[in-house]
Amino acid sequence: MKVSKEQINTIRFLTADAVQNASSGHPGTTFGIAPMTVALWNNFLNHSPSQPNWVDRDRFVLSSGHSSAMLYSLLHLTGYDLSLEDIKNFRQLDSRTPGHPEVDHVPGVETTTGPLGQGFSNAVGMAMAEAHLAAKFNKPDMPKIVNHFTYVVTSDGDLMEGVSAEAASLAGHLGLGKLICLYDDNNITIEGNTSLAFSEDLLKRFEAYGWHVQKVDDGNDTNAISSAIQTAKDEGQRPSIIAVQTIIGFGTPTKQGKSIAHAGPLGEDEIESAKKTLGWPHSEQFYIPEDVLIEFRRATLRGKELADNWDDAFKQYKSIYPDEVAEFNRIMENQYPKNWEDNLPDQFPANAEGVPTRMATGDILNRIAPTFPELIGGSADLAPATMTLINSSGDFSSSSYEGRNLRFGVREHAMASITNGLALHGGILPYAATFLVFSDYMRPGIRLAAMMGLKEIFVFSHDSVGLGEDGPTHQPIEQILGLRSIPNLSVIRPSDSNEVIEAWRVAISNNAGPTCILVTRQPVPVLDRNLVASEKNLQFGAYTLSEASKEQPDVLLIGTGSEVHIALKAQEELERKNIAARVIAMPSWDLFEKQPKEYRDSVIPPNIKARVSIEAGSPIGWERWTGDDGAIIGIDSFGASAPWQDLYQKFNITSENVVKVAQKVIQDIAQ
Repeated sequence: MKVSKEQINTIRFLTADAVQNASSGHPGTTFGIAPMTVALWNNFLNHSPSQPNWVDRDRFVLSSGHSSAMLYSLLHLTGYDLSLEDIKNFRQLDSRTPGHPEVDHVPGVETTTGPLGQGFSNAVGMAMAEAHLAAKFNKPDMPKIVNHFTYVVTSDGDLMEGVSAEAASLAGHLGLGKLICLYDDNNITIEGNTSLAFSEDLLKRFEAYGWHVQKVDDGNDTNAISSAIQTAKDEGQRPSIIAVQTIIGFGTPTKQGKSIAHAGPLGEDEIESAKKTLGWPHSEQFYIPEDVLIEFRRATLRGKELADNWDDAFKQYKSIYPDEVAEFNRIMENQYPKNWEDNLPDQFPANAEGVPTRMATGDILNRIAPTFPELIGGSADLAPATMTLINSSGDFSSSSYEGRNLRFGVREHAMASITNGLALHGGILPYAATFLVFSDYMRPGIRLAAMMGLKEIFVFSHDSVGLGEDGPTHQPIEQILGLRSIPNLSVIRPSDSNEVIEAWRVAISNNAGPTCILVTRQPVPVLDRNLVASEKNLQFGAYTLSEASKEQPDVLLIGTGSEVHIALKAQEELERKNIAARVIAMPSWDLFEKQPKEYRDSVIPPNIKARVSIEAGSPIGWERWTGDDGAIIGIDSFGASAPWQDLYQKFNITSENVVKVAQKVIQDIAQ
């Protein structure tokens, strides 16, 4: 379908009007990239506005999310459930058109973008998901039921960010031929020309990554852009990047080609002058010519035809492969395999000597993986240490996209963001693993996963100074606190291997957002659950693990993870001193906070002021549970290189210190 100047200018001026009306936004990018996005949407993007969740649609990711008004204009014009009134409410409180695209606000937005490089990396994950599902379900004697492209529009800023470099490197290594990047090569960032800080030959860099590279010299030449996209589609064996030389703020008389065009309203006079320059005779705000709307709305009819044709092919496929169809529908509808929990261990045997809780993760993962085929993941080159390899599966690679072990390499930044793309695509329950201290590298992706409410599992091993001799660079202190501070992120620190079972059960059942499971490198006793409360209480976030010897405890000992057994030992020592202590296991703050007040008060009675928390990490925040009269045992400095037992002594994370602190708290309250 031909791309008309009227279509392009409609997009430009809807965007300009939305930004002007909001007195906020980023209009300049749209003036430059409107031609290439309209060419893509008119002639290549397989999507269905009336069926926005059609499973075999092409994915479109606007990584340069600051140009969100352009995406909203495209969605409205092509027939998605987004009104012109929504566009007029751009960037207003509770509107459907926020300042950067947010998934689930409106159909057609595939991911939440804004932090540069994240959308690009999400697109890599989406392309990986498509490749995996295609390898799993497509049959040589049938029409392909998984056969779509992932398109991503990126900016100079996206490709300066390190996260995109990691993701691009992996995409090239994997030969993701259905990933196509349209690069808005306008040589402008907020501070000025990119030459201030960016002088590399970007296309040679991507060529070195293993990408197919092309360049279009004129961002307004829609024929050249369309030809390049077709060439990229035909390439097939490598991901493609098309550098399109655009001009930011194209057609605006005083801002064209300048960094000032990036952000802020253009101004009424500038918009009026741009209309004259670009031959747009309409003076009304938010004007959409009827013939232009008709052209764009052809996407609705074409999309319905595409989806209907796919339905026909799917029925043909189902007649020969009914079992595969049942499985395909199950995973795309996010339904669990029947009786998947039956594959979880009933209980690990009590072991006073202890085993690392990371070992339990490896055992659990491999028990459930054979009957949970959508469970796919890997680590940042640490699978032998995090115990996160699926033994029954091979690796996901360019020669075997059916493999379920993702080899991310040493790329933690991209790992989280790619995992987000896997989750966003559908049909995949992804997990990612590394050492807890390196969650710092993953934080932007984890934060966005929580913001989007994505179903993902992050496994972080080596969760304290207990990892030992590797020293303070590898020993997390503030990371647990940092993860707990992220809204809608569930953080679970199990106290023994049996709590790890329940942590996985909770994580897989969590439909509200991602879950972090924190596990140890050092051995931790496996508690005898005949002597203490059931591990199934983990679902409540905190529970009375071992009751005091009298009805009204003298002190509450609140522990997490590997420090719970220290609290239990301290309880014994206190009891010998005729001090009644209740031990509370608190694997998850967020799960506990969701419980009714009556339950929370039954675990941590408000009238018992003597409380001591024990966690080998930052003490900040624990006053929420200990109260002003209680005491917090934690670590407020960096670690050290030594055997883990020596480190616990050095930082006073010992039962002897718990006893001492508990006695002082009781004494201080009594005075």
